[in-house]
Amino acid sequence: MSSQSLIIFDTTLRDGEQSPGASMTRDEKVRIAKVLERLRVNVIEAGFPVASPGDFESVRAVADEIKDSVVCGLARALDKDIDAAHQALKGANAFRIHTFLATSPIHMRTKLRMTPDQVVEHAVRAVKRARQYTSDVEFSPEDAGRSEVDFLCRVIEAVIDAGARTVNIPDTVGYNVPEQFGSLIRQLRERVPNIDKAVISVHCHNDLGLAVANSLSAVMNGARQVECTINGLGERAGNASLEEVVMAVRTRRDVFTCDTRIDTTQIVAASRLVSSITGFAVQPNKAIVGANAFAHESGIHQDGVLKGRETYEIMRAEDVGWTANRMVLGKHSGRNAFRSRMKELGVEFSSDELLNEAFARFKDLADKKHEIYDDDLQALVSEANFEAENEVIQLISMKVHSETGKTPLAHIRLRKEGKELAADAEGGGPVDAAFKAIESLVQSGSQLLLYSVNAITSGTDAQGEVTVRLDQGGRIVNGQGADTDIIVASAKAYINALNKLMSPVARAHPQHGNV
Repeated sequence: MSSQSLIIFDTTLRDGEQSPGASMTRDEKVRIAKVLERLRVNVIEAGFPVASPGDFESVRAVADEIKDSVVCGLARALDKDIDAAHQALKGANAFRIHTFLATSPIHMRTKLRMTPDQVVEHAVRAVKRARQYTSDVEFSPEDAGRSEVDFLCRVIEAVIDAGARTVNIPDTVGYNVPEQFGSLIRQLRERVPNIDKAVISVHCHNDLGLAVANSLSAVMNGARQVECTINGLGERAGNASLEEVVMAVRTRRDVFTCDTRIDTTQIVAASRLVSSITGFAVQPNKAIVGANAFAHESGIHQDGVLKGRETYEIMRAEDVGWTANRMVLGKHSGRNAFRSRMKELGVEFSSDELLNEAFARFKDLADKKHEIYDDDLQALVSEANFEAENEVIQLISMKVHSETGKTPLAHIRLRKEGKELAADAEGGGPVDAAFKAIESLVQSGSQLLLYSVNAITSGTDAQGEVTVRLDQGGRIVNGQGADTDIIVASAKAYINALNKLMSPVARAHPQHGNV
């Protein structure tokens, strides 16, 4: 039985960014896009260009940098959206315009306030508009999972006739179950007369924890593109996880008659970069990329693996990149070795000044930590990039006193807009005291939603990576900080989040582009 190609459409930079607090800067998007390109993702959905000037520039930057993947931009079924997508994408080697319009009764009635005939007319017109710019046009009937099958067939036939070469079936609210969703794909293949002229795609959300299962059921019923994200990142409960879809298809070749072109050895690196940039930590028991994914605690399991790996492991850790996190640098490493390794990690410096600043940070870290791993370097550069762009508040120094039986006390010195400030505060613990001291100086009025600590690497000298999530009047941001001192890392993360709150809102939330 011949193996067909399964197209992997990654929407980490668009739908993944819809996670509260996960907004990325232009440079961060480019870094992730380059890693996705190394992963050999077929299509990279870079964003929603019309959402804001910032999102437009991010999509354009990705389009200009990426050479080996198709770069895609999302657009509502509106002329201005489609025109903006073309303007942002036109510099790419290959690009796709992805347009969408809701087709479920509840969306048509309450959101669009359109009749079914009007929806078909608008969808066709949007596809034809996009076809003026490219032959690679994708159409999504939003909320297809709750749409009436007869009407869905009608819309899909019409947009294919208008020139859509990919039709994406989104389970927008994560409502479907695998048997039902697979049956829907099968019915579309059987009932849409011109379906052979388009690739059937699926885009599943994880509200019931079924995004990957629904996607795989669709593949078994003829879908040949899966829209997914690294680590399953996405709004609400997330999207289908790229690594899980890819490895399920690769591992179960006895079940699937297709395979992807993904270089699976790049999966762990992609996962860690996305986690580092967004501040969304990967749970230890996450399939494929979690720290425990290939760990065996049970004595029976350990004995079995020692006798034969296949007894309890259906994949090799090396195949998804777990051996790639090797120690390559130390305190005696030179600038050229540092620059070369950073380039391998997808980080290139636009000037000698930026290289020198990053190298100085590396040397400071090497004095504290004997072995420097790739994850240490990723954290170092992520922190440096944000500070270079948005550092309104800087941490000058801090002193924390914590003693059994006494209330912890923190002394903080900051520089805010060029002016030095200092404050003392008590707290329930040293981190709480530090946060209260910082807040007394900044007075952001924000609410702490999340405080999370993860060790970047192993060992007692490991850097601690702290994620802080703040809410200021409905605007949610994540802040990250890393240091071998966890209290310092916490202060850095809090200040990082405050700087994001103080920076201009560069983009509208892409919730308006939900499929």
